[in-house]
Amino acid sequence: MHDKTFYSVQTAVPVGHIACIVTHLEMSKRPERTDTELPEGITLRRIINPAPEEYKKLYRKIGGDWLWFSRLMIGDKELEEILTSHGTEVFSVQSNNEDVGMFELDFNTPGQCELSFFGIDSSLTGKGLGKALMNAVMDRVWARPVERFWVHTCTFDHPAALQFYQRVGFRAYATEIEIVADPRITGHLPAELAQHVPLIV
Repeated sequence: MHDKTFYSVQTAVPVGHIACIVTHLEMSKRPERTDTELPEGITLRRIINPAPEEYKKLYRKIGGDWLWFSRLMIGDKELEEILTSHGTEVFSVQSNNEDVGMFELDFNTPGQCELSFFGIDSSLTGKGLGKALMNAVMDRVWARPVERFWVHTCTFDHPAALQFYQRVGFRAYATEIEIVADPRITGHLPAELAQHVPLIV
């Protein structure tokens, strides 16, 4: 007989803050590789030890619409330590020498890799670039002695992001609620970004 007890909690979000549901996903082996390759004209450029300002410019461009904020709310010294770590790899996705996407890999934990960030310009979504880019990412990750590849996404992200990660082989294993100061109010991101997330002031 099924337990019919339901658990429900409503928590007020302070003015000036935002709340989202974060989903953690992982895989323990490389899924069968598809034959999806990067479209003609799309290239990957690894950025070795990027300066904080260079990195944040790319980060804002690709992640601003989805309220990527975590790297904007730490000091340049801490960010530089992350970016220059031997296990951190940052890539720009380029079209005609213009940045149209990025991904960041964290190999700092032995046997694991975190897909810290993965995104493409919103004008390119739904055209197959995401799948092809993920193919290239997985080729790089699983060429290393990795036993676990993981990522997290949240409800601020593209509406199809969670399904995309599941479709390419990640398995959801945990969820949590995150409440943070709205980066558009703190000045870390422009107020006009992420219209799908209301400003509460």
